[in-house]
Amino acid sequence: MAFAKARNSKRSSGTSYTSTATTIVFIAFCVMGVWMLTTNSAIYTPQSTSRTATNTDASINTNDYSSSAKNSHPTELTNKKNEVFEDNPGQLPEDAIKSDDPSQSKQNNDNDNSQAEQENRDVNGNSQGSEQDSENETKNDEENVFKKPGSAEEVNRQSMQGKESVEEEEKQKQRETQVSEESSMTQNQQPEETATDLETSTQKISGGEDTQKSIEDQESKGKEDVHGSTDVEKTRRKVDHQESPQDEVPHKDQQINEEEQQKGQQKEQSQQEIGEGTSHDQIEHDEAVPLQSSTKNGDQRSQNNPNQRESNSNVDAKQKEDKGSQSKADDSFLGGESSGIPKESKESKKSWSTQADQSDNQKERRKNGSEDQDGGIYGYTWQLCNVTAGTDYIPCLDNEKALRKLHTTRHFEHRERHCPEEAPTCLVPLPEGYKRPIEWPKSRDKIWYHNVPHTKLAEVKGHQNWVKVTGEFLTFPGGGTQFIHGALHYIDFIQEAVPDIAWGKHTRVVLDVGCGVASFGGYLFDRDVLTMSFAPKDEHEAQVQFALERGIPAISSVMGSQRLPFPSRVFDILHCARCRVPWHAEGGRLLLELNRVLRPGGYFVWSATPVYQTLEEDVQIWKEMSALTKSMCWELVTIKKDKLNSVGVAIYHKAVSNECYDQRKQNRPPMCKSDDDPNAAWYVALQSCMHRVPVDKAERGSRWPDNWPHRVQTPPYWLNKSQMGIYGKPAPVDFTTDYEHWKQVVSKTYLSGLGISWNNVRNIMDMRAVYGGFAAALKDLKVWVLNVVNVDSPDTLPIIFERGLFGIYHDWCESFSTYPRTYDLLHADHLFSRLKKRCKIEPVMAEIDRIVRPGGKLIVRDESSTISEVENLLKSLHWEVHLTFSKNQEGILSAQKSEWRPDSYANSS
Repeated sequence: MAFAKARNSKRSSGTSYTSTATTIVFIAFCVMGVWMLTTNSAIYTPQSTSRTATNTDASINTNDYSSSAKNSHPTELTNKKNEVFEDNPGQLPEDAIKSDDPSQSKQNNDNDNSQAEQENRDVNGNSQGSEQDSENETKNDEENVFKKPGSAEEVNRQSMQGKESVEEEEKQKQRETQVSEESSMTQNQQPEETATDLETSTQKISGGEDTQKSIEDQESKGKEDVHGSTDVEKTRRKVDHQESPQDEVPHKDQQINEEEQQKGQQKEQSQQEIGEGTSHDQIEHDEAVPLQSSTKNGDQRSQNNPNQRESNSNVDAKQKEDKGSQSKADDSFLGGESSGIPKESKESKKSWSTQADQSDNQKERRKNGSEDQDGGIYGYTWQLCNVTAGTDYIPCLDNEKALRKLHTTRHFEHRERHCPEEAPTCLVPLPEGYKRPIEWPKSRDKIWYHNVPHTKLAEVKGHQNWVKVTGEFLTFPGGGTQFIHGALHYIDFIQEAVPDIAWGKHTRVVLDVGCGVASFGGYLFDRDVLTMSFAPKDEHEAQVQFALERGIPAISSVMGSQRLPFPSRVFDILHCARCRVPWHAEGGRLLLELNRVLRPGGYFVWSATPVYQTLEEDVQIWKEMSALTKSMCWELVTIKKDKLNSVGVAIYHKAVSNECYDQRKQNRPPMCKSDDDPNAAWYVALQSCMHRVPVDKAERGSRWPDNWPHRVQTPPYWLNKSQMGIYGKPAPVDFTTDYEHWKQVVSKTYLSGLGISWNNVRNIMDMRAVYGGFAAALKDLKVWVLNVVNVDSPDTLPIIFERGLFGIYHDWCESFSTYPRTYDLLHADHLFSRLKKRCKIEPVMAEIDRIVRPGGKLIVRDESSTISEVENLLKSLHWEVHLTFSKNQEGILSAQKSEWRPDSYANSS
């Protein structure tokens, strides 16, 4: 109306000309203002699009997980996993525990989100000014678009605002470029956290509570288009630009979606390439990892849901505190990077000898085991062993075919190992009426009669308190031939004779020769002493089997024609109580073998009739024994008689220097040749000679180890820092790192996470020990661990003995020298993947089934593919697989033996 009145009024021509010119100028300003407003709106379009594209790229990088997880709601994934794991992760159904512990996964996810929020605050603090300016400019633009121009002053003001807007746009570009560079740096370090930061920034720019709520509602639905771009991101772009789909923004979106599609195709191609080299078993065991990853990303996206944000924020503080311990627990499950234990160094193999290298008389081994058996569940069928030994079958000691070929038994060759050429794959039957063994320490006093139904020792040695039949039990009063009134009195009697023995401090590892039922070693546990007891499988029926059933360490062995399977200079004390070994015969060859394994400065305790009786035979034995020990430079410390048991004991002390050897008038027994390795013990013939005592301060055996228990955690003094350890670090550092690793694994995983009741675990075997760290980590439990060092592995058994533990050499391509059903738990750390290079796993699994008691356990840590193979074999044996877990191609398995036995017998050989 104002314009119409102006044109209709009567004015002079000059006035009309001026009015017309003013109108033209006014219209020009209006056109300029509209153009500036249009230009201002267009400037914001690429900025917003660029910001959205950045956020989209970040989303693509962080949401890299399986398609199954994408189609599942993150809350449902978490709830489903919690239903499986919340009770006890060690006693879980087999099909549920092949994934990560969700409680740890959820805690780690929340911790990551908490850290992402913290990083977001840091980045936003730097870009707060630019975001506030951008938000104000967006608000002004919205007002200007819908506001009609009024006066010239208004047009001028809008024109000035347009110019300021252009200048502000240039500043905004610079600020956003700086923020983008900072975000890019953060993204390289914390990709998931940067994605959260950019997502939060986009939400701030979008503005408006109603719009934000709409975005969050759509975000919680988790819908995605075929290119991986979510409906939420499309909504954000529309809100940011305030324009219709006909504008140029959809063209930008199309370009972004094409880039996303290209990245998705590259990702699928990469996954296909990985999948081509992955077996089905590996995929099955590794599926836990993507499940954890999908849950993590799902939780991160659901943080934008108001209903979930509040519950997650309530636990953020606690999650942050627990993150370190949770991460360590997860890594300890497989010995991850936090444990500090990498795989064995290839370079270290050059600096460590093995028994296979050291033993000159190494027996030729067959490279292949028995052929695969056809049929049966999981591709295997099993049959009972059809042998004369029946329920007590020890393949390498009951090889009747090999025993019939022996030309002589003069040196007890028939009691030594003669393993079958083809390792047996049959199973040993259970004795009729077999029951689960009695737990320690009650088992030291009594065992179930039907578990070891042999009465000959009770009939012959019952009056000496070895063993008695008492109803359904076999009872052990704790006596022996030389200590009828109990082993504890006898043990104290020995220390009174030589106080320097100091049981459990100075003396820690003992070898008991001809152990009987091993009551001596059984009661030395009360003095904190480990005793390796051994006796032959002979007419003294099942004496070693009695010992193991009682929970006392023992092996079936004999001092015959071959060296004992131990390194030199490792035992603190050697004990022989009425063992009837002819020590003086053949130039003292058997006593010289004891000299080989006795530590310099150690003691030989001989309790036998020649010490205290005057029969003609005893007097002659004593005379020859005295001459032999003197020529060996053994000092007779004392001869003392025990009045209570009416026996005597002679205690000898081994030399700590070579001075005596050099002063001998006769070189008998002779000193061993320089090329004779005293540590070579696997199938090596006995040598009638002595090795010189080490005198170099840096050589093992030159001084006594630290007192127990300090020695268990102290690297041996002779471990040289210049020597590379098994895992590639300097040997002393390697030793300490290994010990810390196993302490963490045992405390975090084995004692609580494998479903094992440790109350009924007593006899343990570490089938592939390195430094003995696993056994050392269990030292405070009422258990004992036999550490087995494989003949083709670095010879670390001397280190194990030095730290106050014990072990033995063995080749798992052969049977072990123990009775069936004698161990409660076997531990195999990366054993089977190495064995497959030399022999098949089926006979090894049959051997494990033979050794382990019904109800006994097996823990396997190995490559994922090997774990799958072991699992199938265990299931074919009807073992209960309690847990399988895989991560980064490494796996762990926990299983328990049942009482199942096949119905049919194998063909007799």
